[in-house]
This record gives sequence, structure tokens and C-alpha cells, in this order.
Amino acid sequence: MADPRRFELLERIARAGCPLACNEALKALPISAATLSHHIRELESAGLIDVRREGKFHFLALRPAALESLAEGLVSLVRHSCPAR
Repeated sequence: MADPRRFELLERIARAGCPLACNEALKALPISAATLSHHIRELESAGLIDVRREGKFHFLALRPAALESLAEGLVSLVRHSCPAR
């Protein structure tokens, strides 16, 4: 998530509303195929996206429960922090 392009990829997948084909993601982002592949592996290993493989084609979908859990965890950090002075 720390990489802006990785976050942009997550946004693209979310806006697609259905599984996003990797070739569509590649067209939308100014990165190489190798870099896209790296970001996909990172997001998949973090449990934030699912990758469905159909032959040589790959389709990306968000894992909403994982993203909601991450958001809840971040919000809980704010609740437990010291109040601003």
C-alpha cells in the first residue's frame, strides 16, 4: 500500500465494479508489465485482492472483507492514540 501505483491499482480494481482484466489495468497505468505483475503479487500476498486465472488471462478483484478489516484496524489506532494538543 505504500507505493502510490499499488494504491492506484487498487482504486482501478474497485472502480471496475467487476473483475478487472490485467491487460486493462496495464493500459490504464503508466508502468511496465513486469511492474504490474510485481504489484499484483504484493496485493495478492497481502490478501487484498484475488487473482482469477483463465488460461493466459488474469482477472483482478478486491477482497472487500480484507479491506474493511484493514480500515477498522487503522481507525482503532486513532481511537487509542493520545489526543492532539
